[in-house]
Amino acid sequence: MTHELHIIGGGMAGSEAAWQAANAGLRVVIHEMRPKVGTFAHRTGDLGEMVCSNSFRSDDHEQNAVGLLHWEMRQANGLIMQTAAQHRLPAGGALAVDRDPFAASVTAALKSHPNILVSYEEITSLPDDGQWIIATGPLTSGALAEAIRVETGADQLAFFDAIAPIVYAETVNMDVAWKQSRYDKGESEDERTAYLNCPMTKDQYEAFIDALLEAEKTEFKEGETAGYFDGCLPIEVMAERGRETLRFGPMKPVGLTNAHDPATKAYAVVQLRRDNALGTLYNIVGFQTKMKYGAQKSVFKMIPGLEDAEFARLGGIHRNTFINSPTLLDHQMRLKSRPNIRFAGQITGVEGYVESAAMGLLAARLAIAQAHGIDLPPVPETTAMGALVTHITGGADAKTFQPMNVNFGLFPPLEGTGIKGGRRNRKDRYKAYTDRAKADWTAWLAQTETVPA
Repeated sequence: MTHELHIIGGGMAGSEAAWQAANAGLRVVIHEMRPKVGTFAHRTGDLGEMVCSNSFRSDDHEQNAVGLLHWEMRQANGLIMQTAAQHRLPAGGALAVDRDPFAASVTAALKSHPNILVSYEEITSLPDDGQWIIATGPLTSGALAEAIRVETGADQLAFFDAIAPIVYAETVNMDVAWKQSRYDKGESEDERTAYLNCPMTKDQYEAFIDALLEAEKTEFKEGETAGYFDGCLPIEVMAERGRETLRFGPMKPVGLTNAHDPATKAYAVVQLRRDNALGTLYNIVGFQTKMKYGAQKSVFKMIPGLEDAEFARLGGIHRNTFINSPTLLDHQMRLKSRPNIRFAGQITGVEGYVESAAMGLLAARLAIAQAHGIDLPPVPETTAMGALVTHITGGADAKTFQPMNVNFGLFPPLEGTGIKGGRRNRKDRYKAYTDRAKADWTAWLAQTETVPA
């Protein structure tokens, strides 16, 4: 008998879930509404399209929780990590990719898999039978979102996620800007020079902040409220929180030396990160915005080195949808009221490409086991994967539930190591977290491999 799994959504979570299930012998149908039904942020109908940053963030699997999640996904034969390795770009210690070839490769891998069918249609209601994973991400269609709201009996939860602008590299004035990763981080010269840096004096910074505060902003629709996720705040919202906020955030001048004037320390620095393999596009790091397009051009051209910049894409803002997972999902990521439906990805309340793909991977592994009548033990919460799923399925306070990136604060405390807390012992503590996680994830993964294909 061939088991069948339906997946709604072909983003990071849906793509990873399909890959895992298909490789385990399940017949998979991906239901993707694009390109027939578009969204504000997507440009193509490709699976795994990256709509915001082109970075999967830190790849350090010994000192960073995101890097640890990369490691765990690689151990599970994750498609997203495999494809990211094929299209990696220099980005210091981060894992950044050439976004268009990346999505094209994800699409090709899934479409060529003998166990996967991609059906381009919009699903507007919750299915009554069959096994399903809803991985529609932050841009769930209105009809499906309404069906979820009606089923759960709760008001739809939403926050706003802003997109950073992308600049043509040839229009950056390199007599002002210079190439350098913060603290010269990276093992190769490409890694150590992965960012363009635009320095500001105090007067330039103050004028920039004034312009940000005065710029015309996008208006919210009636009934919408700006509940931003703190990890992706629009730059003007950060400026509203205090004139120095940006200097201690995305515009911090530390770890950088101006190649044109080494003796002068910049008051603030704007960084641009390489966005494609050709090095022709750079995104402005941390510059998500809800300014109107005309305002963006005039304000961003105040940045030294970007006076004549041309933009391949301006910033934008869109509504992100997520459910109150601690209330609605069981420990198997199933909707309590409809256990034939699992949720995965950002709609569950995890934040970020990596976290979304990880929850897709895990939902698929759980669905595979269920299809074969096997009860898997819970994923150890000592792992990055387990810490995330524990958080969304009950570890978080349902009353204050908000989207969350993976971080060591979600991990249970270390016991029996003798490692004390505090900043001084942080390096040893993080290494202990990752060592424990790797051992526990390897052991749990070995149990999933006993599921028959």
